Amino acid sequence: MAELTELQQDIITFYHRNPFIEYLHAEVIATEDGGVHLELSVEDEHTNLYGIVHGGVLMTLADTACGAACLALNKKVVTIDLGMDFMHSVPLTTRLIAKGTVLHDGRRTMTCESELRDKNGKLYAKGHGTFYVLGPFREEDEE
Repeated sequence: MAELTELQQDIITFYHRNPFIEYLHAEVIATEDGGVHLELSVEDEHTNLYGIVHGGVLMTLADTACGAACLALNKKVVTIDLGMDFMHSVPLTTRLIAKGTVLHDGRRTMTCESELRDKNGKLYAKGHGTFYVLGPFREEDEE
């Protein structure tokens, strides 16, 4: 992949300062389209008593992937609403890839969806959320 853009570097740094993302051991990975996605290798601490990934972990990945898609459009957001559809349980050792997509890019609110898949493309869960725009992510882009 080509060299990271400044925006991608800023997004990666931003999320690696987030203690909960670091606690989960989620990685923020630059994509060729100028954005980022998250990846997580499922370990014991991500599972519930049934040995599958806890729904809260999946919701965190979905929420963060949507937030990253908003940051890629230079908008800092907080979540207003987030819903999830869980299609399949995620077993231990699965490498999850969480990608967010902006569906509506408004001045005050944004609507996004996210998909959580494995490296083979199997869809485990989908998220859909509404986000409130706090302001620009990078002030210098406002000029």
